[in-house]
Amino acid sequence: MWQIFYGPLLKKTSVNLSDYRPDPAILDLGENFYDAVESADFPKTILRYRNDRAAKSVGLSNLSDADWISHFGRFKSLRDNLQSPLALRYHGHQFQNYNPNIGDGRGFLFAQMRDANNRLLDLGTKGSGQTPYSRRGDGRLTLLGGVREVLATTYLESLGVPTSQSFSLIETGEALTRGDEPSPTRSAVMTRLQHSHIRFGTFQRLAYFEDKANMEKLVSYCQTHFYPEAVSAAALLQACAVASAKTVASWMAAGFVHGVMNTDNMNITGETFDYGPYRFLPILQSSFTAAYFDHNRLYAFARQPEIMYWNLGQLAQSLSLIADDKGLLKALEAYAPAYRDALRHQVFRRLGIEPTQMDADIAFVMQTFEWLETAEVPWPQFWHDWSGGASREETARLSSNAAFYSGESFETWFKTLSRYTPMRAGPVDMIAPSLLYDEIGTLWDSIDKDDNWDDFHAKLNSFTPLEN
Repeated sequence: MWQIFYGPLLKKTSVNLSDYRPDPAILDLGENFYDAVESADFPKTILRYRNDRAAKSVGLSNLSDADWISHFGRFKSLRDNLQSPLALRYHGHQFQNYNPNIGDGRGFLFAQMRDANNRLLDLGTKGSGQTPYSRRGDGRLTLLGGVREVLATTYLESLGVPTSQSFSLIETGEALTRGDEPSPTRSAVMTRLQHSHIRFGTFQRLAYFEDKANMEKLVSYCQTHFYPEAVSAAALLQACAVASAKTVASWMAAGFVHGVMNTDNMNITGETFDYGPYRFLPILQSSFTAAYFDHNRLYAFARQPEIMYWNLGQLAQSLSLIADDKGLLKALEAYAPAYRDALRHQVFRRLGIEPTQMDADIAFVMQTFEWLETAEVPWPQFWHDWSGGASREETARLSSNAAFYSGESFETWFKTLSRYTPMRAGPVDMIAPSLLYDEIGTLWDSIDKDDNWDDFHAKLNSFTPLEN
């Protein structure tokens, strides 16, 4: 049985163009939070993807391709910004085992700037070379890994999921050996734009060293730049809990399985980021996992809300270094109702129907998930077919899922759906946008064998934003 377990998206600005406004605020934290590093010197820099819409939001869309490569392939400093890239220090629970020997191992913070809404945004990298925290890794990213992240961020953003934005992908001309990919494989360096690279593990590291002074400094930094309404450490935790609840609820409605929900992969502003072995559900299986090495299914699809709460508990434990336990425990109580409200909102948004009464609506959400799992209905097509509520019946019965839309259990679900008022007409196209594992494999084959990027761009173009 499905049980309900009782963040800020990169908001679209109402301003068409933001000037470039550098603000390397991370320097205010001091050298205990990072190490200055250098980018790898790549043999090639071939621009494969640039996100001009994201670049426009921070005043960088006017860069020529040559300048773009200079900044995001060679990592020449942006004007009045960080003069050296910074590998951030943090610890974390990895599969719920504490690891003090991690940090930015193949990425760094490259720049910070303000957008048109005056929000502080970070440009961070993946695959930019070795750092003091690389351990035995080469600090590189496979081109396939970069392609997968661009696809995931674009698809999730179209579904209204809080996420980092893939800013740049540049192929770097190295042959990498990987145990989980046919090798040698092509290499790349990626830049992502997001609200914050401050992770739960950033706080955990300071708690590990019992560094009260820097913990207070970090809390102040987060209050100033992310949650100005949070006047205490407990209030900061509560704001993060609400943002995280919204994010994980949006994953559940999107059928997204993060794969590696370690505390060092969770950030204070609640965005999805650090895409590793993610998957999207082909059908709803509560035990479905994304990482082949998650042998105990710790991060299975249905466990994601529970795991997020556990991770927030580790953040609370870290903040107890400077805050009262009672207040922190009280702050965590905000998670359950925030998750409930967000799950209702996201599911009803995907179905294009108006909510009515909370308890009845939540019961319908659970009914929907239970039916989908029992009937093994192809997930992406289901949401596409019924985006517009019961008014979509005629169209839905012509779709590739039509055989699933009959029988007693379906009729029971449909009867409940019929009680809700549609808030949009629904899509005209009969085929659902999707990002299943085999689809990524097919378009990657075109890139890898023929250097043909047509399928990649076609897939990106298929991800049209979901209407409210």
